[in-house]
Amino acid sequence: MGRGEAAMESRGAGDGGVRNDLSGEVHGPVVQAGVIEGGVRIEVPRPEVPVPRQVPADLVQFVDREPVLQAIDSWVADAGGAPRVAVLSGLAGVGKTATARRWAHSKDGGFPGGEFYVDFSELRVQVGGDVSAGVSRCLRALGVEDQYLPKSLGELTSMFRSRTAGERVLMVLDDVTEPAQVRALIPGGPGSVVLATSQGRLGELIQDGARLMPLEPLDAEHGLQLLKDLCGEARIAAAEEAAERIVECCGGLPVALHVAAARLVTHPRLTVEALAGELADEHRRLDALRIGRERAVAAVFGMAYDGLPEEDARLYRLLGIYPGRRWDAETAAAAVGTTVGQAQEQLDSLETASLVMVVADGRYDFHDLVRLHAREQALRTESEPERAAAVRRVVEHLLTRAGHADHAVMAGRMRIGRYVERLGEADEALSFGSRGEALDWLDGWRGELLSAQRAAATHGWHRQAWELAEALTALYLNRRYLNDWTESGELGAEEAAADGNPAAEARLRALLSRPLMDRAELDRARAELETALARADESGHTLLRASVREFYGRYWDRCEPSRAIVTYEEAMTFYREAGDERGIAIGLYFMGCAQEAAERTEEALGTLQDAYGRFLAIDDRRMGARALAAIGGAQRRLGHTDEAFRALEEAVEMLRERGAVHYEAHACEVLAEIAAERGDSEAWRRYLTRALEIYEAGGGPRAEELRRRLTASPEPTDEVGP
Repeated sequence: MGRGEAAMESRGAGDGGVRNDLSGEVHGPVVQAGVIEGGVRIEVPRPEVPVPRQVPADLVQFVDREPVLQAIDSWVADAGGAPRVAVLSGLAGVGKTATARRWAHSKDGGFPGGEFYVDFSELRVQVGGDVSAGVSRCLRALGVEDQYLPKSLGELTSMFRSRTAGERVLMVLDDVTEPAQVRALIPGGPGSVVLATSQGRLGELIQDGARLMPLEPLDAEHGLQLLKDLCGEARIAAAEEAAERIVECCGGLPVALHVAAARLVTHPRLTVEALAGELADEHRRLDALRIGRERAVAAVFGMAYDGLPEEDARLYRLLGIYPGRRWDAETAAAAVGTTVGQAQEQLDSLETASLVMVVADGRYDFHDLVRLHAREQALRTESEPERAAAVRRVVEHLLTRAGHADHAVMAGRMRIGRYVERLGEADEALSFGSRGEALDWLDGWRGELLSAQRAAATHGWHRQAWELAEALTALYLNRRYLNDWTESGELGAEEAAADGNPAAEARLRALLSRPLMDRAELDRARAELETALARADESGHTLLRASVREFYGRYWDRCEPSRAIVTYEEAMTFYREAGDERGIAIGLYFMGCAQEAAERTEEALGTLQDAYGRFLAIDDRRMGARALAAIGGAQRRLGHTDEAFRALEEAVEMLRERGAVHYEAHACEVLAEIAAERGDSEAWRRYLTRALEIYEAGGGPRAEELRRRLTASPEPTDEVGP
């Protein structure tokens, strides 16, 4: 057995025997044998998926949470039955996340089914706190590919619980704000644990059997211990009374104590007494942040900020108004209008002062309290034009990077914006080495890109707002973040209208119809498409008029195939007028599929054959293979079984060659149906096994059904087919 592509041949040998030749690579199980009596039963192994271990690294300095850790231990000790849920609540900066991570890492190996981590503060920036995005992330970690992810939250949750039903897993859910975020991610396996952190107490979860565990700020003893760990035992012990005042001014919050300690460590001549005196000076305290019992921890950040060189302080301020959550040196350089090297030095300085932190993906982030302090300084110090200029530089920088990514992912697709055309030699450092690299970058930065689009709209920068929306579709067409796509598309269309650009508005409204249809909002999708048609015709852009009608045909595919045919015919008129060969081929393909759906099979066969020939002429073998598979389906309906089988076999090879395994799996299932009708057990098993391998590798929901068929009987049954 092996993996890859293979050619296998059986033929008579010169001595009257039988030869079985296997060449190339193999995808999935292969049996080589002579004469087999009684049939064959094949056990198809499940593909290996790495066990998720997602919880970020533990913090080195950690004190006074042993009682909470022990309480969690006690709560989950008898979790041999239903999953246990614990919620750590408390003020921002009190150490909830650090405590959750410490407990998770103390149980290394205790959750063989995996350890998952979802940061809802990140998702709130990226997808508006969408619970579905959190569940989708966990399913991807379990090996489920995007095309197999259900559309609704209920279906996602059911799939997640099914996937974890036999496993003991740990879920660490950070910065939860609503009970639904926890409920959707309670796993199905016995002995599993959900550990959530929240600034609120989420009392409603008691109904779900949750245990609420509030965390209080550090007391004087443990605050002193943390300072000793950070600054050295001798230094703090020599000025213990002053150190106690620092702990008091920090409100016992670990995040503030880290900043105060960083100031002492980076300024060796600053005494503990002097820092305590500065913090005690009421005139130097800021009123912007008051937490709990009027403890002004902003004073701690203020002291660290006051000690920065001006260029570092300016970067700190401008990052406080940065449209997004995380950034790198290139983006920081754009914010302040300096070189990447200078920005990197300044970020190093801010990291040394504990004002910024490096996160798992190598980018930088603020603690939420520090971000608020930085923003307050920007609002106090920078003029409105200076703030707007900094945000605009970031928006333009992110648009440039998105342009490079869009070009790498979508190549020569039709664009209304000119952001790709504007890319110059100076921007080459921001380009991408491959399509996959560009798509991963868009995925990782999608929160920042959407935030930049919002910022552009807020400032009235219409072009940048709608161009970002168009560039982001390179991500959304491939990885379908439906809520993000909807928001971005709506905002982009509005900004294009405000910019007086009917072509851009038409393009974005047509694209917007896709997530709306995926969310089953068909009436809204139709309204957007009809507006798009009007704007496209107003623009006079021939290729756009064809494209919008193609999108409109996709809508009618869902509702009324006969009307879809008419709409595709209209699209073809404009594609031919524009001389767009690929557009003509795609229009013919969709029109042929619509004709087949309308039971005009003879006509559909001719249309699909025309599309197939055109795809091969422009060397688009992926779409050509899809057309050929559709041809096989039409021939089968017409009773041309042999021709259908040959067409589908060739389509499978072409799809495999292009890596379009999702479409290959469906074609393999149809081939298995035909083989069953012929009574060909070997071919039935071979093609159904290949389909199973694809679904298993991608986490497709049909995998279990196909596995059941293959293991239930050595012979095909009448249950074949999608």
